[in-house]
Amino acid sequence: MDALTQIERSYAVAEQVGPLVRRVLARNPSPFTYTGTQTYIVGAGRDVAVIDPGPNEAEHLDALVEAIGDATLAAILCTHTHRDHSPAAGPLAARTDAPVIGCAPLTLEDDGPRADAAFDPDYRPHRVLEDGEIVSGDGWTLAAVATPGHTSNHLCFALPETGALFTGDHVMGWSTSVVSPPDGDMTAYMASLAKLYAREQDTVYFPAHGPAVEKPRQLVRGMIGHRRSREKQILRQIEAGRHGIADMVPHMYKGVDQRLWPAAGRSVLAHLIDLEKRGVVAHSEDRWLLSA
Repeated sequence: MDALTQIERSYAVAEQVGPLVRRVLARNPSPFTYTGTQTYIVGAGRDVAVIDPGPNEAEHLDALVEAIGDATLAAILCTHTHRDHSPAAGPLAARTDAPVIGCAPLTLEDDGPRADAAFDPDYRPHRVLEDGEIVSGDGWTLAAVATPGHTSNHLCFALPETGALFTGDHVMGWSTSVVSPPDGDMTAYMASLAKLYAREQDTVYFPAHGPAVEKPRQLVRGMIGHRRSREKQILRQIEAGRHGIADMVPHMYKGVDQRLWPAAGRSVLAHLIDLEKRGVVAHSEDRWLLSA
């Protein structure tokens, strides 16, 4: 195990990862969460903010309360409401009297095969942030950056004092984000990537899973290229006579853990819906065809 992996697996410990930023890793590793959900504590003065409080687990909550210490918790912010991100918001608010601020509530009956990332039905924010709205404290400011796509309610948070951007699940260095219809939207996701690429002020990304991204615009440019390559792969699959998603995925994701194929199929569907909106493909029931 290399040093980076050792650091990433230091559970329930507050670690300084950048100016004004500490991280506490939740013990919920999985093929979708990497080593677990990273909760960030922002601020080094009289008050602090918590971003993505994570799962409602006693060990993780205790570690957050200990890390906050004598400071006032001014805000609990959530990037989105998948169950690996927001369930600890309510219990942490109850223990600290802090308001829950950030993304809008969102619950769907079925979000595809990712049972570990179903929506949190108990999320109740005191305040929903719109794009560009800010929360501030002693020496820190957090500005909401609306980035729908992975989910329709996804927000990133910018820390202008240091150039950091907390990207939730929208951009991660270790893996691409799952975009799963009906709520996940590839058209919106690509527009959000373009939006982040245009933000030259962001010098480092802190995602909810995986290591910090030190060259963010380079990564985003690569992610846009990767998604466009996936589009071309899909079109080649249709040209080769594979008209169903279940037929496409094994050819497109050779070498990928087969446990991830259902989620990959959801991203393929999201691409197909985007291509259909643009008039490139059409479908009849489960068969996808190139438009005439």
